[in-house]
Amino acid sequence: MVTIGIPRALLYYQYYPMWLTFFQELGAQVVVSPPTNRATLAEGVSRAVAETCLPVKVFCGHVVSLIGACDYVFVPAIRSMAYKVHNCSKFLGLPDLTRAVVPESPPILEVEIDVDQGKRALYQAIYSLGRRFSCNPLKVKRAAQSAWQAHQDYVARMRSQGLTPLQVLEGQSIRDETRGYHLSLAVIGHPYLVYDSFVNHRLLERLDRGGVKVYTPEMVPQAGLDEAMAQIVGQAYWTYEAEVVGAGGYYLENQVAGVIGVAAFGCGPDSLMFEMVERRAKKLRGCSFMSLMLDEHTAEAGLVTRLEAFLDMIQRRRQVTACG
Repeated sequence: MVTIGIPRALLYYQYYPMWLTFFQELGAQVVVSPPTNRATLAEGVSRAVAETCLPVKVFCGHVVSLIGACDYVFVPAIRSMAYKVHNCSKFLGLPDLTRAVVPESPPILEVEIDVDQGKRALYQAIYSLGRRFSCNPLKVKRAAQSAWQAHQDYVARMRSQGLTPLQVLEGQSIRDETRGYHLSLAVIGHPYLVYDSFVNHRLLERLDRGGVKVYTPEMVPQAGLDEAMAQIVGQAYWTYEAEVVGAGGYYLENQVAGVIGVAAFGCGPDSLMFEMVERRAKKLRGCSFMSLMLDEHTAEAGLVTRLEAFLDMIQRRRQVTACG
């Protein structure tokens, strides 16, 4: 049986159930790299040039960790997920970058997804990937349909049950509402930063331990994302812009006392998107916003200090409002 390795980085948190279902339906076995640790990051940093963003360095480290554990490493090239909406260059050239910086990697299993090219090109790309495992086009079609359904179910569970990708992937079915939370905050950003606890120094865990009820982009209804996007930017330009601008705009006006944005240092698209969310927060004046920029040099102590200061500011503001 062919074994496919999937790095636990970049788009893993968004599409893993879909990828898993597709390959299993075609008779392949899937293995996932271990959670990010110090060795993973060090390996990725040592192979990439300094200007490479943190998420790509982490991805390369995960590819290295899969050496000897699989027959192929799955590295998709995601160009576009919607018409005239563009992806970051790191996703466009990811298979070639992986070959260049991890030459000893198992063979790269790649697929190019570009919705801008139309449905026919998309179907051809999926079939080209699937025929490596089966020459039966009907079997590939059924695998693709099952994979898409798995993705839809995954997204629906997060939205309807208020769960994060980590909670769904770990098998949790119900959000714990019995704890005595004293504050509600939203954490927005790309899943590969929000849910990688090593990279963000256990941000979500720290908030939960501190009595903060956390909301994330995956919990926002699609209508809420669309409305917030329309108010702030109109038409989306970047792929996955909704998980930053849409979610940020939605939470600034709904149910939370503050919004924390998590971004990678030096990321051009993220810098623009967080600037728009911050301007929106200043305009509304009813919700606090803080951005956390992460790279391989981000110190845990510095992040904790900023987080504590942000929470203290929100508490003081609430006390002033209550007294006034």
